[in-house]
Amino acid sequence: MTWPVFIQALELVFDPAVLAVILGSAVFGLVVGSIPGLTATMATALLVPITFFMPPVPAIAAIVTATAMAIFAGDIPGALLRIPGTPASAAYTDEAYAMTLKGQAELALGAGLVFSAIGGLFGTAMMIWWSPLLAEAALSFTSFEYFWLVVLGLAGAVFIGNASTLKACVSLLLGLLIACVGLENPAAHPRFTFGQAELLGGIDLVPMMVGMFAVSELLRYVTSLDPPARLAVQRLGNVFTGMWALTKRYRWPILRGSALGTIVGIQPGSGADMASWMSYAMSKRFSRESHKFGTGHIEGIIESGAANNSSLAGAWIPALVFGIPGDSVTAIAIGVLYMKNLNPGPTIFLENPQNIYAVFFVFILANLIMVPLGWATIRLATRILSVSRALLMPSILVFCIVGAFSTANSVSGIAVMLAFGVLGFLMEENGIPVAPAILGVVLGKMMEENFITSMIKSDDDLSMFVTRPIAMWLAIATALVLLWPAGSWALRRLRAMPMPH
Repeated sequence: MTWPVFIQALELVFDPAVLAVILGSAVFGLVVGSIPGLTATMATALLVPITFFMPPVPAIAAIVTATAMAIFAGDIPGALLRIPGTPASAAYTDEAYAMTLKGQAELALGAGLVFSAIGGLFGTAMMIWWSPLLAEAALSFTSFEYFWLVVLGLAGAVFIGNASTLKACVSLLLGLLIACVGLENPAAHPRFTFGQAELLGGIDLVPMMVGMFAVSELLRYVTSLDPPARLAVQRLGNVFTGMWALTKRYRWPILRGSALGTIVGIQPGSGADMASWMSYAMSKRFSRESHKFGTGHIEGIIESGAANNSSLAGAWIPALVFGIPGDSVTAIAIGVLYMKNLNPGPTIFLENPQNIYAVFFVFILANLIMVPLGWATIRLATRILSVSRALLMPSILVFCIVGAFSTANSVSGIAVMLAFGVLGFLMEENGIPVAPAILGVVLGKMMEENFITSMIKSDDDLSMFVTRPIAMWLAIATALVLLWPAGSWALRRLRAMPMPH
């Protein structure tokens, strides 16, 4: 990075208007993450309509900041109500609540805050280091390599980390089917439009995501019969007491959680919740005090908290370099980048380096201001958690409707939002994950375009997909991911077989 680009990026971030956006979206993310049922992805989806009226840097800054804050803030209701505010906090909710019952709520929340910020800064450092290097290598990629990269991302989203591979496959295929709606590539023949002119351009991603992530949560609230949860504690003390001692004692778990979170974040379809569960399991596996896990032990919270936020930065690496989203949040962010004419891919580092480095600075700033703002949110936690859902949910629905309408100034956006809200609700009620469907929609068009471009260039010669060196290795990696479930099943059967005497 040259000094003029560095200075230009700093000027973009430290513009008073951008700082105001960062502060406002930070507060918004903290409040949304603190309220059970309102996820980090939902916070991002609700922000998208507002980003229409912003320049590129503040638009991306709003998404980055709100997501980072919401992921941390999900720890607050987990510790005080035993209800995770976001899925990423679910892995250690029981641990944090057990600490609260022992009178250690401040320690649990303080660890979540401090080590989330440390993990976020670690992930950001890895993003700053690796993204330009990968972008330089990606400049030699052609449509053959991009095709395999997209297929690898889709395969990883289904076969790695999902409890039910079959249900994840159903979700992915549904997403790919939705991606087919519109004008067929390259002949521009209408496909699955049913004579509706509004569908010629395909399904609009923003109303779809608002529906699947926000409206589906509202429907879940309406249909829930659970009684309101009660706070386990009414007053909270100093959350920073003992943090330095914990940092020195658990320095290796912090590093391990941060590194694992970044690696998991890079894998498309994984996200902060998978990073959190994997990190908690690893912490328990390698801990010298594994017998204390589940009784209110701080080690799992520290390692998983670091993994949560480091995975956010990790997910931006494939999003910026290849245009492949690492999770549902970066899928939304890619849509915003396209809206702002900042097409993600390796050339973005050459054509708009100041904007990319401004995004890096936003990540650093977001994780730094998380500490004071997170502390203030914890102090106000009892008031935030007492907000009436009967007032909150209708307000969110109105905001969703306005946002869906504003995407195309058409009622069709509202219809798409409501339809996919019902679909998302039905999917999650039946245990079908939503993330593979979103990735299918985002990556489906890219896969089709690269496949057709490759076939035209190779004159219908399929061997070109495996004879080019990089394409060959990506094809092998894809095959390994696809064969992973069958291989692990065969290994389990072999282990279960009785040994001959």
